[in-house]
Amino acid sequence: MERLGTGIGWRPEIADAVERMPGIDWVEVVAENICPGHLPDSLRRLRERGVTVVPHGVSLGLGGAERPEEDRLAALAERVTALGSPLVTEHIAFVRAGGALTASPRLEAGHLLPVPRTRDALDVLCENVRIAQDALPVPLAVENIAALISWPAEEMTEGQFLYELADRTGVRLLIDVANLHTNHVNRGEDPAKALAELPLEAIAYVHVAGGFARDGVWHDSHAHPVPQPVLDILTDLASRVRPPGVLLERDENFPEPAELRSELASIREALETGAELLRSGTSEAGAASGPRDHETGAAEATRGAFGLPHPGDTGAARQRVGLAQAALLSALVAGTPVPEGFDRVRLGVQARALAAKRADVVAKVAPELPVILGPEYRPAFLGYAQTHPMTGGYRRDALTFAEHLLAAGRPGDGQARWELRQWWLDRSGPAPRSGRSVHRLARATRRVLLRR
Repeated sequence: MERLGTGIGWRPEIADAVERMPGIDWVEVVAENICPGHLPDSLRRLRERGVTVVPHGVSLGLGGAERPEEDRLAALAERVTALGSPLVTEHIAFVRAGGALTASPRLEAGHLLPVPRTRDALDVLCENVRIAQDALPVPLAVENIAALISWPAEEMTEGQFLYELADRTGVRLLIDVANLHTNHVNRGEDPAKALAELPLEAIAYVHVAGGFARDGVWHDSHAHPVPQPVLDILTDLASRVRPPGVLLERDENFPEPAELRSELASIREALETGAELLRSGTSEAGAASGPRDHETGAAEATRGAFGLPHPGDTGAARQRVGLAQAALLSALVAGTPVPEGFDRVRLGVQARALAAKRADVVAKVAPELPVILGPEYRPAFLGYAQTHPMTGGYRRDALTFAEHLLAAGRPGDGQARWELRQWWLDRSGPAPRSGRSVHRLARATRRVLLRR
């Protein structure tokens, strides 16, 4: 595996700081946020300096019941080629459910949701990973995700699930130590046990990020400083293996460059502490390294005895996984009954978090809406989200939200309602008045200021 070194997530808001930051060996970009034919100047300059750029996908939904969509795979491959990347990464998650497979409405989560650690889900995931591997021009690595909720009746631990996935597909692993911490707080899972069960040789690189606790739940925000428990998990990992690369993620609430440099220094210190333990032989690495041969054999015997599908025979498994995921996602975004075995309180926390994220992202992709609606924007959107699940992307969500308000005769202020209608017509009519969003935002801002 190519050694990447120390990196940071490239984001437009900190592009200049990343370019000037010493000791940055590589960067990671959200694949869906870049256009292969129009790479940002900052990324082009970094590439010209020899800095590796790795695309990180968020929309494939490899853990979903359906096979990966060909156009999404083609788009990801195009970005790999444009960036000259040595590998590409995605998540072990599902992001949509329903549709033809389950004869139910197709729903979008707008978020990475956990797959059940069951044989069915593993069989489906393995086949999806193989499909992606065949379509991508470079090796694929997949990331463990953070979760607020747990599936009932799971059959494997996180480590066992990842071990079998890597063993059956040869896929590499992107281990997010912040997500291990999140799952420790939210689901009571032991990070050390997960690390002990992993196939360490399959690790491609490591993510480190911050979050915050609220009401007994840890939120993996990527908008807060990296806490010490996450650094401790990184040290534990480094005491078992030398990771090829480590990357700091920050997606919101960007601090001054000095604070980012300080966080990178703390990451390097945690790595060196772990490396010293590894060199001295005082770590507990190797105590466990995934399922043993006799355990795998027993699992295969059980599979045959109960007629469970073997790898490659995923038709029935896809339908079972699809029905379960559709029921969960519908409860989260459409208010349907909570499936049996789930924690109702925790599902409520997750549902509110999904709605809040939708509101935040729609405000970014359609920044005119908060300007036009003012303080009414957020409560209006959260009310809309309770009865209108997302069925397409965030841009479609913004349009549907505007349609919903206009149909209800809102907002109450006539001038604001007129502006909202004009905004909607600009994007829904056959001939938008302006193709430049900056003009539309300036127009809406000017009108709001004139009303004050």
